[in-house]
Amino acid sequence: MAESPSYKERKVITIGVVSELTGLSERQIRYYEERKLVFPERSPKGNRKYSFADVELLIDIANKREEGVQTFEIRQDMIREEKKKEKRMRKQLLRGEINARFGIQKER
Repeated sequence: MAESPSYKERKVITIGVVSELTGLSERQIRYYEERKLVFPERSPKGNRKYSFADVELLIDIANKREEGVQTFEIRQDMIREEKKKEKRMRKQLLRGEINARFGIQKER
């Protein structure tokens, strides 16, 4: 059974509310989606739905843009962070497999 996302990850917030929360225009939010910086889900009627995590990300993006960071650079940083996270997860999985294979118990 798939685990349901936490409240922070649930995509339930409309673009209008996100605009109010972030101070960004709806056009800016859609632009960041076009630049592959944020990934809303779509309702059956095609409306964008965002999560609280998306709101935090959009605020972070807006702050970086105010500092003069280009969207391309922000995307490259996001890709690097995702790769680091994947590498850490692979390492943890491998460590778990080794521990299970050799019966090593984690110290408490």
